[in-house]
Amino acid sequence: MRVGHWTDAVGRTGCTVILPDEPAVGAVDVRGGAPGTRETEVVRLSTLSDQVHAVLLTGGSAFGLDAAGGVMRWLEERGRGFAIGPVRVPIVPTAVIFDLLNGDPKARPDAAAAYAACDAATGDPEGGLVGAGTGATVAKLRGRDAARPGGFGVASASAGDVTVCAILVANAVGGIYDDENGTWVAPLPVDGTGPPPPVGSSTTIGAVITDAALTKAQAYRIAVAAHDGIARAVRPAHTERDGDTIFCLSLRGQRTGQADVLAIETVAAEVVARAIVLGVRLGSGHGTINS
Repeated sequence: MRVGHWTDAVGRTGCTVILPDEPAVGAVDVRGGAPGTRETEVVRLSTLSDQVHAVLLTGGSAFGLDAAGGVMRWLEERGRGFAIGPVRVPIVPTAVIFDLLNGDPKARPDAAAAYAACDAATGDPEGGLVGAGTGATVAKLRGRDAARPGGFGVASASAGDVTVCAILVANAVGGIYDDENGTWVAPLPVDGTGPPPPVGSSTTIGAVITDAALTKAQAYRIAVAAHDGIARAVRPAHTERDGDTIFCLSLRGQRTGQADVLAIETVAAEVVARAIVLGVRLGSGHGTINS
């Protein structure tokens, strides 16, 4: 698996693509009241395909959903996609954050931006205000004037003999709390400084990736459990003003045998919380991607 960013530091927006080396088993769980997504229905339990060829996390609100076409073109050129007769259709579930009020509202990732993110994909991505995290802000519950930088973060840990990795973009209404150390990273101000942000202008989005062999139903259960990591790190979380969305990808070709789903669920929540905290720390100029 590789991760690629495209960043517009002037317009304060960007996108991030997650590229498995082989098709992954994918699922999704959406908890926020104001999500912005594309191709999430195709990874729900009742649908035919369990293949995911990439996941796109992007800024630009609903406008940014168009960027997924660039990932599809990049994959199609390399012969990747769901086979329907002689045609291959890449499956690229996508989730967006609203960053239009944080920079140039006309600056939005497009298909060319996402294509460039695919070309830039690496096994060692940057964190902080890059890619989809470029225009992210947090701690906006008591007014946008009190907002702090959000960001993009990655964290991983072992669950037995498999690895669980979380890739998150924090752009939340709530403050950010480091549950492991018992400290606030981006606290809400004690006194209100203005009205809360508009409905639909915040969210935490991301993916949990594991090399455990999972069914689509098991991947869904892990996506559900991973939202506990958002609740640990973002306070409050899953509000009507957030669009919290988490994908789960199983790189099933990497492992065989019976997966310990409970262990993976437990670790998924931990690494999601850690990735959120790290992304916000990096966005604020504190820490390194290996913190």
